Amino acid sequence: MKVPPARADAFAAAPPDDIRAVLLYGPDLGLVRERAETLTRAVAGTLSDPFNVIELTPAALKEEPSRLTDEVCALSMMGGRRVVRLREITDAAARQSEEAIAADGEALMIVEAGDLSPRSKLRALFEKANGAAAIACYMDEGVGLDDLVRRALADANLKADEGVISWIAGNLGSDRMVSRMELEKLTLYAAGKSEVTLEDAQAIIGDAAAVTLDDVVLAAWGGNLKGLTVALARARFEGVAPISILRAASRHLSRLEQAVTAMDGGATPEQAMKSLCPPVFFKQRDAFRYQLRRWQPKTLSRAREELIRSEIDCKSTGTPDQAVCERALMRIAAMAGARVPR
Repeated sequence: MKVPPARADAFAAAPPDDIRAVLLYGPDLGLVRERAETLTRAVAGTLSDPFNVIELTPAALKEEPSRLTDEVCALSMMGGRRVVRLREITDAAARQSEEAIAADGEALMIVEAGDLSPRSKLRALFEKANGAAAIACYMDEGVGLDDLVRRALADANLKADEGVISWIAGNLGSDRMVSRMELEKLTLYAAGKSEVTLEDAQAIIGDAAAVTLDDVVLAAWGGNLKGLTVALARARFEGVAPISILRAASRHLSRLEQAVTAMDGGATPEQAMKSLCPPVFFKQRDAFRYQLRRWQPKTLSRAREELIRSEIDCKSTGTPDQAVCERALMRIAAMAGARVPR
């Protein structure tokens, strides 16, 4: 069954007893994790019970294909219902998931995946199989972000004017886990108060996702291997989706292509940057100007092919998205002139 977005959080908090398997997928990996943890707590009561909560990786399934069905059918040693949680899963695990659902075990199987296309085998399986459910996890925006802010403040016995809530929502990243972290910092900062002011929010909240993406993109296209390594590590920690990073790199590539084309037509670097819409942010002008000296149409075309191939690989192969993304950005840094160890 497909769980409608409006019912997703309520479903995760209290899954029906006849549901034996749940697929969580989408571009917001933070929301995928959050709902997986909510489901786990709803069934097992905790995330850390070594007897009733089992986590499996693609590598474990590859090494022992029958283990998933065995775990789903195993009985709890301590009583209660078990949870079998699969992380970073792709369509490569569709057959094993189908066998586990058909086994009709007592445990709840939770499958966490990235963004899946409508033709995905996993999606088709969980949407159609008896006792299974599929929940899409899309990035928070608009009203969804406003509601997230209201709930977080209410849980901390805080309130804020609608204008303040709108400002906070507009300056949060789109990944649920990163947004939660930012809101937790804000509520701690406002502890002891009854109301959050705009000044409070501006002192604490930053667009973490946007800043991290900018750091990754600028380092990659500038050939700054050390900076890229640090920015990618920060992106992993903040839960920024690999697909989001690749698409940010593609958007930056399009701007470089426009500026390089303008320069080929006789424009100066300054004129080329001013011709972009929106114009290059003033704090990034030096970095962008440097990149214009490093890139030519031929190498930009090669970089475009690399990004397209990497996004396809993220959606169609069993290789972890994070590895595909980081490899692509390292190659772009190498094209920009960085020396990348082999």
